[in-house]
Amino acid sequence: MAGRKKRKLKLIAEALNDGQILDKDVREPVELWSELPTELLELIISRLTLKDNICISAVCKKWQSVAVSVRVVQKSPWIMHFPKHGELFEFYDPCQRKTYLVELPELRSCRVCYAKDNWILLYKPITQRLLFFNPFTRELIKLPKFELSYQIVAFSTAPTSPNCLVFTVRHVSPTVVSISTCNPTATQWSTVNYRNRLPFVSSIWNKLVFSNGLFYCLSLTGWLGIYDTQEHTWTVCGVPPPKCPENFYSKNWWKGKFMTEYQGDILVIYTCENENPIVYKLEQTNWTEMNTLGGVTLFASFLTSHARTDLLGVMRNSVYFTKVRFYGKRCISYSLDHGRYYPKKQCHDWGEQDPFESIWIEPPEDFTDFVKS
Repeated sequence: MAGRKKRKLKLIAEALNDGQILDKDVREPVELWSELPTELLELIISRLTLKDNICISAVCKKWQSVAVSVRVVQKSPWIMHFPKHGELFEFYDPCQRKTYLVELPELRSCRVCYAKDNWILLYKPITQRLLFFNPFTRELIKLPKFELSYQIVAFSTAPTSPNCLVFTVRHVSPTVVSISTCNPTATQWSTVNYRNRLPFVSSIWNKLVFSNGLFYCLSLTGWLGIYDTQEHTWTVCGVPPPKCPENFYSKNWWKGKFMTEYQGDILVIYTCENENPIVYKLEQTNWTEMNTLGGVTLFASFLTSHARTDLLGVMRNSVYFTKVRFYGKRCISYSLDHGRYYPKKQCHDWGEQDPFESIWIEPPEDFTDFVKS
């Protein structure tokens, strides 16, 4: 028993030294270890490695319950920050709150478009060419020439998969869109015009998500276009845009939107300066506001957003954004449980952020070649 108690003290001391627990958090002495508040236990244990988490779960039933609840099964995505000048790129891990640096000269003069499955899709205006790049393996796959102007572009799965399809849509007129598709083995793009039943306008502020064989495209005004990759059909969904509170309609309300999917559900995050974000889920006939994410964590960026489960307990039921504060120590997030941003007073006008500044990307299995900043 003495050994177990010593182990507990060591783990708590490590958490204190890591700066996660401040003196003000422990205001009164606790007579029994079993009386430690659950919130405090979650904060301590959530900072441990998986090995330490498993060890500490053997202490008692309460500690086992907390350890299991915060045990990390999935890795969170990382923020990849694109510098305005130079070839040194930053990768930020929100779980460990660590920043890694790597030089990527291959990305010179490129603009980021999308990210998925460790791959990023880039556009090089000088050569009018889209290309896939894996920043962790340095693999590069070029696509046929294509002039990309104000529209956005996405892909369905990793370019090494035979099912990979690159997709982009732009409006020819309010009732006609031009859809272009390509796979990594093709020698040219395929472009087809489709007529809309409802108006649809493309811009760099549109959002693209792929789910179950469908590309979902959220327009600037909130209408949703759907492209079926099997049937090669395009439809503007008749579901009206989400009804946001009147105070959401400020100068940048139409820019501060994010879209992702989770287990086939399409989720949209609306933000507005000085207001709390609102998350909506697409239903058959309307968008439903979500008061909880059921333990899911959303990672929102303009070009690509992700959804994760089984992350740190303190990260669940929250939305994480691609802004890092306090010299790389805290990623701005919004907790649906607490109805507030973290850190405090970090409301941000996301519509003012450069959409090509940063993006969420799947982390590598091995990052020993990366340099910690």
